[in-house]
Amino acid sequence: MTRISRRWRSASLRSQLMVLTGLLLATSILVTSLVAISVLRDALVDNTDQELRQSVSSVSTALLDGLEGTIATPVPHSGYLLDAQGNVIAAAENSQDSSATRPAPDLSGMNLSTVVANNLQPTTVSAIGAPERKWRVLPAKLQHYDMAVVVAQPLDRTNSIISAVSLLTFSFGLATLLAAMAVGWVLVTRAFAPLREVESTAAQIAEGDLSQRMEGYNSQTEIGQLSMSLNTMLGHIEDAFEARTRSETKLRRFVADASHELRTPLVSIRGYSELYRHGALQNPEDVGKAMDRIESEAKRMTQLVEDLLTLARLDERRAATMQHMDLLHLAYDAASDAHATAPDRVVQVVGLSDSTPEQAWTYGDESKLRQVVANLLTNALRYTPGGTPLELAVGLEPTVDSQFDAVLQVRDHGPGIHGDDADRVFERFYRADSSRTRETGGTGLGLSIVAAIVEQHDGTVKLEETPGGGATFTVRVPHSQPVDNAPVID
Repeated sequence: MTRISRRWRSASLRSQLMVLTGLLLATSILVTSLVAISVLRDALVDNTDQELRQSVSSVSTALLDGLEGTIATPVPHSGYLLDAQGNVIAAAENSQDSSATRPAPDLSGMNLSTVVANNLQPTTVSAIGAPERKWRVLPAKLQHYDMAVVVAQPLDRTNSIISAVSLLTFSFGLATLLAAMAVGWVLVTRAFAPLREVESTAAQIAEGDLSQRMEGYNSQTEIGQLSMSLNTMLGHIEDAFEARTRSETKLRRFVADASHELRTPLVSIRGYSELYRHGALQNPEDVGKAMDRIESEAKRMTQLVEDLLTLARLDERRAATMQHMDLLHLAYDAASDAHATAPDRVVQVVGLSDSTPEQAWTYGDESKLRQVVANLLTNALRYTPGGTPLELAVGLEPTVDSQFDAVLQVRDHGPGIHGDDADRVFERFYRADSSRTRETGGTGLGLSIVAAIVEQHDGTVKLEETPGGGATFTVRVPHSQPVDNAPVID
């Protein structure tokens, strides 16, 4: 049984389905055949019983006439006259049924008392000396006599009919079962063809080909729905693998760039330290310059680490302190800070169309949005020629769904950013001019931090060209209604 169970579980779905179908068909055919044969047999026996009842009178008369010496008349069925003890005292054979080779019915169990108890109740008995051959007998009590008559009919013809019908029924059933199994095998094979294609597609996917798809099936069918679900799943898997590949590539580049950026100040610090340790710095002036360079590189490395930590926190999507704020207020504060750090620069706060600036309320983390404005303004001050003016433009712009975005722009009038540099300016550690960036102390992460913070606020940041030359960074975040009692900035 264990072996059968193991082989059954290891069989294919098509084989299991055909075996179960065959068993159901065989059971149905067998039950139908048995019921039909049983009904036919009962009908034939009932018909024989009716004929026996109808012939009781004529057979009784013929048997009584035989006792009185009268010539027996032909009888429709064989008859036997029994005395009170059950002995046969007279017999009449039906000429059509008479045969020298056919044994008589075994009436040994009958006597007058049993006949009275089962009067006119037909029963089946065996033949004398041939138990396999059967007779249908009907006993009846004779009136005015202590005798009984038994009318008998052999069941040879009935059994022959039943045997022929049984053979025909089971033969036809077997042929029907074989034909049904053959047709079913073909149909199941055709029905399972899409599943084999699914199996083949899955095998190709397992080998790494995620571009495979199931096509050409009606979406209303089970196979079509399975194909659609499989295609959707494959699309998600392919997107996930592509995203993972991009993420891994980006992570490898990030680690390589971070290692490079950290190695540069460390090499400088180590070099000056070794010069000092070997006594190469002989006078206080050389020692002072070396200490200044060590301090400068240490500060740049510290800034780099802080920027990396900031990006890591932004990537983790840590909860922020959200509140309503006005971007115009942030712009004025940033302009004031710029005047303090670069008094030779002209930094103005204007409207989006060089008109009067307007309030632009949003809901976000004030400290992080201040960092966005500070990074953009510091970037503009650092990489544009001295004396060129800067503008901070603030206002509202309508969106496609009849809403508004709060917009802040940082415009410069320097050389601008073009080509591949413009496409990659928000990538981490990307620099359009690496040598100049190191001279000015940048880490290459400022704009990446800007992009991450803006994305965290469900906004966008975009680089555009300033009319007349230069770069314009445009930050858009969702607009919110101003809070009550908010100060108005003139």
